[in-house]
Amino acid sequence: MSALLDEIIAARKAKAIEYEEYLKRIAELAKRVEAGQAEDTPEQLNTPERRALYNNLNHNEGLAIKIDEVVKQVRPDGWRGVQAREQVIKAALYRVLQDKAEVERIFLIIKQQKEY
Repeated sequence: MSALLDEIIAARKAKAIEYEEYLKRIAELAKRVEAGQAEDTPEQLNTPERRALYNNLNHNEGLAIKIDEVVKQVRPDGWRGVQAREQVIKAALYRVLQDKAEVERIFLIIKQQKEY
């Protein structure tokens, strides 16, 4: 009887451990969804701004990171809505993208990101 009870307890513990692992995986998935990060999103895209660029640049990780860094380097304070300051960012984007239409498209995405 004792051996049977031990077996039942061991099986319950194994299931509890499996359930605990399941809950951990669900919690991790929920965190990723809340952060807007898919399973296949590269680790370096650790901010919403970088992920927005990545998703709009045909999943080009290197270009997304480069644009993120360039914008952070050149953006003047209070640049939104001030044409001269916005042009500073657009000029920096053009140096990277070399395409006026693409600069305008990406600039609109950048303008929507609160951290820039």
